[in-house]
Amino acid sequence: FYYVQIAPFNSWYKPFECAELCEAQLMALSVPNTGMAVTSDIGNLSDVHPKNKQDVGKRLALWALAKTYGHDIVYSGPLYKSMRVEDDKIRIFFNYSDGGLMIKGTRLTCFTIAGSDRKFVEAQAVIDGNTVVVSSDKVKQPVAVRFAWSNTDEPNLFNKAGLPASLFRTDDWPGVTVDKRDPSF
Repeated sequence: FYYVQIAPFNSWYKPFECAELCEAQLMALSVPNTGMAVTSDIGNLSDVHPKNKQDVGKRLALWALAKTYGHDIVYSGPLYKSMRVEDDKIRIFFNYSDGGLMIKGTRLTCFTIAGSDRKFVEAQAVIDGNTVVVSSDKVKQPVAVRFAWSNTDEPNLFNKAGLPASLFRTDDWPGVTVDKRDPSF
């Protein structure tokens, strides 16, 4: 079952609801025989349905060619795998980055970082091989990173195959779509 992750959209969503929906779609990849085409770079902020159907179809076709028909091709953009705190920085590791990572533009965008106070601030991010190192002068002891964690973020991190990275967060702090009355939170 191959599906399309919702593109960034600026409309009826409350802040971060679109990001949490995209995260739920990302989590669905844990179901066997699924694949997800990321569309964060080809959407239209004023229309939930991107007009660029050709690239959406090509990205879905890559999943089918690789996973259904056994072709040895790159079929996914970078997906968050793990993180490691390194002094005042956090290093992010990805699946689907073996060919390397790249920026479309002059600098990486849409990264935020937080300390134990859970207050995210804009961060600097740089590619280092197949990883991204994230930091901010405002956070001396970082504990979490979020990438493209806004309803309207249009990030610019890709793998060398030209496929965009999915949004992610390294924390599991309750979000806006969680029932805060639930005692497990």
